[in-house]
Amino acid sequence: MDTEAMRTFVRAAELGRLQHAADELGVTQQAVSKRIAALERELGVRLFTRTPRGVELTFDGQALLPHARSVVAGVERAVAAVRPGSRALRIDVLGLRSAQAVVLHDYWRSRPGTDLDVVTLRVDDPRVAVAAVEAGDIDASFRTVTDPAFLPPGLRMIHAFDSPLELLVGPKHPLASARELRPSQLREHRIWVPGIAPRSEWSEFYDQLATDFDLRVDAAGPHFGDEVLLDTLAESAEVATLVGARDRYIWPADHDLRRIPVVNPALAYPLSLILPATNPHPGLRGVIAHLHGLPGLPGPVWRPAWATTPRR
Repeated sequence: MDTEAMRTFVRAAELGRLQHAADELGVTQQAVSKRIAALERELGVRLFTRTPRGVELTFDGQALLPHARSVVAGVERAVAAVRPGSRALRIDVLGLRSAQAVVLHDYWRSRPGTDLDVVTLRVDDPRVAVAAVEAGDIDASFRTVTDPAFLPPGLRMIHAFDSPLELLVGPKHPLASARELRPSQLREHRIWVPGIAPRSEWSEFYDQLATDFDLRVDAAGPHFGDEVLLDTLAESAEVATLVGARDRYIWPADHDLRRIPVVNPALAYPLSLILPATNPHPGLRGVIAHLHGLPGLPGPVWRPAWATTPRR
């Protein structure tokens, strides 16, 4: 199939006018019309209808558009992979202090010449991140689609690593002196996790965690940021929260907060990496190898039902 015809179809669909597509592609409007006509003949369907304002997609054109975008993005990635000075590897993380960012920083330190662009899409619904990978806006995303039905056929999701949870408390909390805790010891204590967004992967994680261990996970109230959360913990004898062992938090020394590992079983937040199934950015090979080299969690481990057991 002619990839230039596919690219022309995508730009005509997005711009709504054949002349605008021609101007952007540096060809004549007649060339655009010929490319689209050839694509329609090859597929045996009409892709556009003409309107006084330009062109509009038919139902068949609407069905083709997301797949055509994936084809065009794949071709662009393939060309960039062999082009000198190709663009940086763009990977989405939940936050720059998150475990994903810490692991990526460790990878970059081991390969300081790597051209890496760490971005944060700042979205809660993992399907938005999936769409960004599918469109080629980013090369990969540290997100998890808990229902495989929502993962497009052009993408794949691999287990990245497990992030064990720790209890974070202030000095007045009754569990503050513990060196480690079992999940059963967290019962009856208020575990405040502000910012649990509906339809997010962490919403499903905490729902199942609370159910399986009979925990009191409280997401009440607005999330004013980590600083407010840490201030609250420092002053409270009742409030605790859960954080990832690799997540970075910074607080004043007089807060005297304590991070306490949860063991037997360890509570593992499973992190995944979503990337194209074909023609991924060549820089992802090194990242994936680094992820596979991370040590697994010792002892018994609890994971949510939708998580896959990592391969080691």
